[in-house]
Amino acid sequence: MNKLLLANETYKIIGACMKVHKNLGNGFLESVYQEALEKELANAEIPFERQKRLNIYYEGIKLDKYFIADFVCFNKVILEIKSVNYLGQSLKQQVINYLKSTKMEVGLLVNFGEKSLNWKRFINTSQRNPS
Repeated sequence: MNKLLLANETYKIIGACMKVHKNLGNGFLESVYQEALEKELANAEIPFERQKRLNIYYEGIKLDKYFIADFVCFNKVILEIKSVNYLGQSLKQQVINYLKSTKMEVGLLVNFGEKSLNWKRFINTSQRNPS
């Protein structure tokens, strides 16, 4: 049986997101959820960096352009948050591009804009070593 990559870390992050959504509900701007989530991540003792600059590499060369991730937790999980009616493909592709460009392995896309918290987990399979 395969183990879920960074299972404990992503479980804690999603739990913090659920707590924020339970307390605030949907309908706020993304910036409100970002501030509340920052407080909840700290309360849950989840190490994070907010508005983390992510370098982009092309064929091993660092580009001048970069991404800004909403959060990077545990120094290895990209957390991108949204407050929209639904998670469209372009939002999912954003996280996939973050993973591919930065060579990080796990990304979470969390939407606070729906009645129930909606989240997607992404794995950068190009970074996985075959066993």
